[in-house]
Order: sequence, then C-alpha cells, then structure tokens
Amino acid sequence: MNRSFQHYIDLIIVLTQKEIKVRYKSTIFGYLWSIGHPLVFAFVFFVAFKVVMRIQMEDYVIFLIAGLFPWQWFANSINASPMTFLGNVSIIKKVNFPRNIIPFTMVFQDMIHFVLSIPVIVLFMLIYHKSLSLSWLYGIPILLTLQFLMTYGGSLIVSSINLFFRDLERLTGLLITLLFYFTPIIYSEAMIPDRYKFLVNLNPVAPLIMNWRNLFLNGQLESIPLMVCICYSIFTFVIGYLVYKGLSWKFAEVL
Repeated sequence: MNRSFQHYIDLIIVLTQKEIKVRYKSTIFGYLWSIGHPLVFAFVFFVAFKVVMRIQMEDYVIFLIAGLFPWQWFANSINASPMTFLGNVSIIKKVNFPRNIIPFTMVFQDMIHFVLSIPVIVLFMLIYHKSLSLSWLYGIPILLTLQFLMTYGGSLIVSSINLFFRDLERLTGLLITLLFYFTPIIYSEAMIPDRYKFLVNLNPVAPLIMNWRNLFLNGQLESIPLMVCICYSIFTFVIGYLVYKGLSWKFAEVL
C-alpha cells in the first residue's frame, strides 16, 4: 500500500514537471507569463471602469488583482480540461495508473503558478500601503484546498465527458467567459441589484472569489461565505469523481 502510494506521488511529480516544461518550452520570460495575463487584464479593466467610467471604488487595482489571480487558476485549469486525456494518450496507453491523476496534476501545477503569484499581490498591497494579515497563514491553505477540490472536480467532469462529446471543448471556453462576467471580479457583489443577487448565489465560483478577496484585502474569512464555499467545493468534487468513475471504464473505446 505504501509502495503504491509512493508510486503515485512520484508519478504526480513527474507529470507536474512535464506540464511545467511544456508550458514554458522555448519561452524566455517564463514566470512573467504566468502573472502577466491577469495583470494586463487588471490594467484594461482599471482603465475602462476607473478611468473612463469612473467607478467609485477605493484601491480598485488591488480589488481587481485579488480576484483575477485566483480566477486565472480556475479558468486555466477548466479551459485546458477538454484536452487533458486526449493530450496524454501515449502515457495512458503505455503506463497502468489511475487516469484521474492526469487532471489532478494539471490542476496542481496551475495551483503552483497561483501560489507563485501571491507575492505580486503582496507587492501591490505594499505599494498601496495596505497591511498584511496573520490570518493569511491559515486562510490561504484553507482556500487553496477548497479551490483545488472545486477545480479538480470541474476538470474531471469536463475531461471525462469531452471524450464522448467533443463539442464540449468549444462550449467550455464559452461557459468560462460567461461565468467570468457572472462572478464579482471586476465589480463588487454590493453593486448587484437585489433582484439579481440570486444569480451570484447560484454561481459556485462567486463565493470562492469573494473569500479570496476578503482574505487579501481585509484579512478575514467570514463564516457564511466560507461555509457556502465549502459546500460548493465538496459537491463539485464528488460530482466530478462520480462522473469520472461512471465513464472511465469506457475510456479505452474512445482513446
């Protein structure tokens, strides 16, 4: 049992290293690309909403990046999910191992990139004279775990179903784009009219992003949003695992 567990750990490490090497193969700036995308979007939204539309919100730059960085992790993993199994056919056919390790590794390496981007958030907070909180020491691991469960569950759903319904690859990109604008990232949840707030409550990513922002900006994890986030994360993970288990026995027919 211990030997099998160690084998899986070694496999996750090897696959994670492979994914990182593939992502930055032939690139010069490496790490800068992983933080450049959300920073560029933050700049665009800052100009559009703060400079042009003059939205009344203090420290809007920090508000943006506190939501965009965790969102990038979620969006990158889900957008890459349709090709997770299809892009690793050679490994799947040659090595006998649980196939769900492949999406696990993909989500894990995106989590690493997010963790490495946290110093950028710290830098902006220092620039804007915002104090850091000791609550980050326990808050960040909690939210990392919850986001990993949610993202991994979503990745299992998309990667498994896409083997049988290839149009899901195009639908995934569209749905992620729509989900971005239904998630309070470029606007505050307080700005949403009361009659539409139920849409935010139906969005599983919304409480996650709001918890991240509240932790970074205020050093707090409020109990109700956190419990909602826990429920959504566990639910998504369970559904994702059940979908994978229900379809995995047919993988050999389509790969």
